[in-house]
Amino acid sequence: MSKEDEMLAELKKIREAVEKAPPAAPPKGLWNEFKDFLSKYKILGLAVAFVLGLYLGALVQSLVKNFVMPLIGLAIPGMTDLATFQVVVMEQVFGIGDFLAALITFLIVAFIVFLVVKVAKRWNIE
Repeated sequence: MSKEDEMLAELKKIREAVEKAPPAAPPKGLWNEFKDFLSKYKILGLAVAFVLGLYLGALVQSLVKNFVMPLIGLAIPGMTDLATFQVVVMEQVFGIGDFLAALITFLIVAFIVFLVVKVAKRWNIE
């Protein structure tokens, strides 16, 4: 083998070594593993969505309690606040008003979540 062939063979080995980058080493240390976990499973996005959903629910509950229920109470004669509506049967008190308030709150929250998902799909947000 001539010297030129030896140099060409050595250059080919160097090129192969440079072109093939070694795989990235897994993160070392607890902090790096934690950051990898957060980015891999998108935990921060999930946490933000949970907190926003929690406060959206509180906002809608306040809307129903302070605006929708008094309006329904005005529409039904003789009832000032639907949430306090109770039925007594054989000395047992049934809080129908509380159930109706929870039902109306759920329906409004479900409708708002439906609208948010619909808008997100329209804007190609996943």
